[in-house]
Amino acid sequence: MAGLREYYRNECVPQLIKEFGYKNLMEVPKLKKLTLNMGLGEAVQNSKIIETAANELTLIAGQRAAVTKAKKSIATFKLRQGMPIGCMVTLRGDRMYDFLGKLLHIALPRVRDFRGVSAKGFDGRGNFSMGIKEHIIFPEIDYDKIDKIKGLNISISTSAKTDEEGRSLLRLLGMPFRK
Repeated sequence: MAGLREYYRNECVPQLIKEFGYKNLMEVPKLKKLTLNMGLGEAVQNSKIIETAANELTLIAGQRAAVTKAKKSIATFKLRQGMPIGCMVTLRGDRMYDFLGKLLHIALPRVRDFRGVSAKGFDGRGNFSMGIKEHIIFPEIDYDKIDKIKGLNISISTSAKTDEEGRSLLRLLGMPFRK
């Protein structure tokens, strides 16, 4: 896991250069950042959920989670501007590569009936987003101390110009895309 960055430099970069015919090493797509987000709509009724979710996300990411607040009021959801509504973490550098290695090699294989990740999560510019329905697939989470199973969104930002380049980069790093 700790060697995912070295694996990218030594194995993925030459394969990407060969596949897309880059002339400069700086053209090769690389990972910029990884964002983890937990949206908690039920936090409107129960504000304690935010604290537990932020602590769990901090355990998963290895970096303190920031609590996100509502940008505007929505009367139908009894939501007021400034109310805590979720939490997020942005990972860069070594922590990003460590988390991605943990996601690919430990967490995703623990998903029940896992058949691969859908490749439809690309945005047209090489960035990829995916959702996880159960945050308990991560080994840091103690199943006995969980009050409620929560979902998690993961967004991977790359420097790729197209979806094809981004898909190729993530496939070489070990992302198990469905056929």
